Amino acid sequence: MSIEKGLNERLDSDRKIETKQNFEKLIQQEQYIGDLYSINYETAKVMVHDYYRKEVGGIPSLSFLIATRVDPTSDNIDFKDEDSSFILLRVMDAAQLPQDKEAERIRVETAQRISGDIDINWDEKGAMDPKTRNLLGFAGVQCRIIGTFYFEEDENNSEAPLNLRFGSDISNYYPNRGLKVYKPNGKALEAIVNYCDPSTLRSHIEKYNNSEKVKLGNVRYASTNRKYQQVDNVPVSIYPADLLSQKSALFGMTRTGKSNTTKIIAKSVYELRKTKNPDDKPLRVGQIIFDPNGEYANENVQDNNTALKNIWKLVQGAKKEDEVVTYGITPHPNDTDRNLMLLNFFLDDNLQIGKSVIDSLISGDSATYMKNFMQVSFDPPDPNDRSAMTRYKRRVLAYRSILHRAGFAVPDSIRANTRRLFNRELINALQNYTGDNEAEYQSAAQTFSNNNPSWGQLANAFQALDKFMRERNSGYTDFETNYVNRPNGSGERWADEDFKKIIGLFQYPNGTRKIGKAAGQHSADTSSDYAVDIYEHLKAGKLVIIDQSSGEPELNKSSADRIMWHIFRENQKDFRNGENPPEILVYVEEAHNILPAGSDLDLSDVWVRTAKEGAKYKLGMVYATQEVSSIQKNILKNTANWFISHLNNTDETKELIKYYDFADFEPSIRRAQDKGFLRVKTLSNLFVIPVQVDLFQINE
Repeated sequence: MSIEKGLNERLDSDRKIETKQNFEKLIQQEQYIGDLYSINYETAKVMVHDYYRKEVGGIPSLSFLIATRVDPTSDNIDFKDEDSSFILLRVMDAAQLPQDKEAERIRVETAQRISGDIDINWDEKGAMDPKTRNLLGFAGVQCRIIGTFYFEEDENNSEAPLNLRFGSDISNYYPNRGLKVYKPNGKALEAIVNYCDPSTLRSHIEKYNNSEKVKLGNVRYASTNRKYQQVDNVPVSIYPADLLSQKSALFGMTRTGKSNTTKIIAKSVYELRKTKNPDDKPLRVGQIIFDPNGEYANENVQDNNTALKNIWKLVQGAKKEDEVVTYGITPHPNDTDRNLMLLNFFLDDNLQIGKSVIDSLISGDSATYMKNFMQVSFDPPDPNDRSAMTRYKRRVLAYRSILHRAGFAVPDSIRANTRRLFNRELINALQNYTGDNEAEYQSAAQTFSNNNPSWGQLANAFQALDKFMRERNSGYTDFETNYVNRPNGSGERWADEDFKKIIGLFQYPNGTRKIGKAAGQHSADTSSDYAVDIYEHLKAGKLVIIDQSSGEPELNKSSADRIMWHIFRENQKDFRNGENPPEILVYVEEAHNILPAGSDLDLSDVWVRTAKEGAKYKLGMVYATQEVSSIQKNILKNTANWFISHLNNTDETKELIKYYDFADFEPSIRRAQDKGFLRVKTLSNLFVIPVQVDLFQINE
């Protein structure tokens, strides 16, 4: 015998030993339940007996079963053989056996015989003979084929251990060939539900140098979750890297565990900064949570006073200011370090930012004067163009007067200055007017002649000027004609269109009242832009919680949009410049209030843009809501990770069953209202897994 042949035989023998050991871990003979007697490419039927059903602790609906030809005790298993695999099944319902009609007749007749005798049941000795009782103990179980597990050599190293592989179908079947069926539990079930395709794992390592996985909860098959069924403590894990640069959905009714799951997810991503595997690289991921109810930023009874903001305590030696930052519209007595999410609308650098906040709040207003106002922008002109700068300063003065009239506190550093902004001939025209508005116009002329009037005086003066410009025979038309035709003039009108659109607002009391809706986002004492500050925190890998519980819905929506636009554009800029954008994960609670409606296809919306383009800009999104139908279709179609708890109507479940294999779980999702009972499909998991999610807690 040649040396090469001897080595091959030894390798073949070692492979058979290895294959046997692998199958022994996955097939537990004591968990045998019956035989597969009918199969096609989508479904299979299994015959079980009451004896084996009882031995394995029952066969719940939607539980996993495995069917195989392999005898795990054999010493001659070749992993290359077609039979050296097992099919993963999901229990769907009962299946009819040919003798079921006859069995039902016997049961009815026996029950009729013992009717009225409460001391004996129709299946007991004395009512039915043992042979008949044994035959009637057989039943059929209808199963869905999920896929096939098999073993394969490492293509880069033939001497490496065999890899467990999974295919989401079956490659072949024989209708006249039986398979033994087992109910996996313990380590076997743990290996099945936590299977991750090696290529996905390699992708995580290549992209993030990290293959960490964290426990999400335990396998739970049904609402009736009786203990001692041998699947009570089978852990289910997720890879936090699955969530990065991806869309993740949490759907479910109120009080069914969405918020707890969000905390578990955020915790798992946060803990990537401390690794268990020495080969993994710690990863700091910036996370931002838009918190409409204040349940993440504040300690409350709902979570036993264990708020997500305290997550920094999980890292030994960490300081809160380096790990977690909270923002809010108003101060909170139990969060003295909170940053107020306010903007100084009067500062030169913030003029356009503040104007965009106002525009967002009034975007749905149909009044012509409001639409005209929204068209105005405050982009500074070339400072060397004196005429353009004069017009710009005049617009800014009028705009700040509107802010003052609308209730925005004016910073002490911002003084009204009219120097060289108002033409002497215009002031004379106001002073020379005679008629019903004489006193009002002359007061305006006096205000414009004063280099440093008060903001209240200026607001009244601009209101009068707008009225003067509109009045047919006020003298303004003559002034403007002379201004346009003056020697060496530019030929332009004194009042440009943007200036008219601004002061036109003064004629409508509702106009300034509508602008005043944004006053809650203004502070005369701040000089920075909170959107910029938040992005810097995210770049540093911090968890940022935006407490929106004290804000009006319109303010919450506009501030969230502005923050999100800044994050999107900054990461987009890095990408376009060939730089590496920071990894950021965005959480949107009560997503139906922020994300566009299900029928809205406006791709100019920042949330839709993030959903469609976020992956390449390293922006992930986790959105939670009670209604699947409320989320825009483009976002749903780009969602990779799904966490589904109880939904109470078919309108929502019909939307859900369009994705993956959630159709199998549709009745259970509507029926089971247990808190924390979720059906989970992640990027790494190739099929939906029913999970009882762990309760969020911080163990210091």
